[in-house]
Amino acid sequence: MYSTGQKKSAAKVGVLARTMTTQIPKMIEVRQSYPASKQLDFPALLEQQFARTGVRAKITPGMKIAVGVGSRGVANLKEIVQATIALLKSAGAKPFVVPAMGSHGGATAEGQTEVLAGYGVTAESVGVPIEASMEVRRIGTALDGRDVVFSAAALEADGVVAINRVKPHTDFGGPLGSGIQKMLTIGFGKQVGANNAHRLITRLGHETVIRAFSQAILKNVPVLCGVALVEDQHHETAELEVLRPEEIVSGEERLLKRAWELMPLLPVEEIDLLIVDELGKEISGAGMDPNVIGRDIMGYSASLVPDNTRKRHIYRILVRDLSAATHGNGIGIGHADFTTIRAVKALDRHATYMNALTSIGLLPAKIPIYFDTDREAIEEALATLAVEDTTKLRVVRIANTLNLERLLVSESCVEVLAGRAGVSLTGTAQPMAFDEGGNLPPL
Repeated sequence: MYSTGQKKSAAKVGVLARTMTTQIPKMIEVRQSYPASKQLDFPALLEQQFARTGVRAKITPGMKIAVGVGSRGVANLKEIVQATIALLKSAGAKPFVVPAMGSHGGATAEGQTEVLAGYGVTAESVGVPIEASMEVRRIGTALDGRDVVFSAAALEADGVVAINRVKPHTDFGGPLGSGIQKMLTIGFGKQVGANNAHRLITRLGHETVIRAFSQAILKNVPVLCGVALVEDQHHETAELEVLRPEEIVSGEERLLKRAWELMPLLPVEEIDLLIVDELGKEISGAGMDPNVIGRDIMGYSASLVPDNTRKRHIYRILVRDLSAATHGNGIGIGHADFTTIRAVKALDRHATYMNALTSIGLLPAKIPIYFDTDREAIEEALATLAVEDTTKLRVVRIANTLNLERLLVSESCVEVLAGRAGVSLTGTAQPMAFDEGGNLPPL
């Protein structure tokens, strides 16, 4: 609550902020068209892949197999997990699911089980138990004697299968991305393993640590295979490949190149204000994909001076809300300059801070300037861009950084998009439509 003096001060700030009228640009709907998604038969494809790689022949009756499932919003995850478990059962194995998601879900067994349930993966839906214990055991060392740990529940099994999407990582580049190696190191490491790895990462870098830790795991844990997935621009499964342990490193590098080719990006490289309707862990490990927004997880500049060293530059970002599937984990909100009070209220501080402290990525958990309504947040964001005619600013609105087929752009973006392949404008420019509470409807 404001004191009397604070109220007067706030009123003065409001007057100063309105010495120049801030007008919101009209917006036009834009569609990005991509090739049609493949229609994959997951049971048949998995059967073929398990046979081709020889993994099927290694499964014996009564064999206990831990199936690692992560916290990302992987397309068709429930169906792929169900098909994998059905195949293992048909071979006489006794599979069970292990949430392989590091510290996510608040770093509790109940929280991680809840995250999986949000994707439709429950003991009932997949027909096997979910062993969500956060307990880990040391299985070896790497990088001059550093402890490498692994899920104790998974170590009770005779074999491990890791199911994960291969995609460009949010925190680092190079030939290694997010995939099977990262799941083995950080996902199966639970909170302890994830923190151990990230502490070293701050000094040695992601690729060095993940490669070293995953090799120690592959040497000491009976990993049967990785089920590697690649998604297309529609957020649908484009590739599914079973990788034997000795194929995981080279296979991931090959699939990562394919993932880069299929990754959807914003059609406008220089944006004055990007409005993001929602962020979430199922959308990106960083809440908003840094490969889309052009802001590094360790920091960014809010300068209005163009940076010619970067391909894309977004001067201001407004996040309107958190997704339901993120379960209050608002990691990534710190990449925004502005947000709303409802996004702040939706934050689960424990889940968000646990993620930030485990990964030692502090900026993404910081709360930006926030306002009561979308209209106020947009007006104030535009005002900070320091131009007389705010209707000429380049404004883009997206649902999230994963779904970029449909978006809204301001009139100043039209010239940039003219003639661009796969991009079409639909309809005419319209004012932003706010409800009685000053908020935007869903995109």
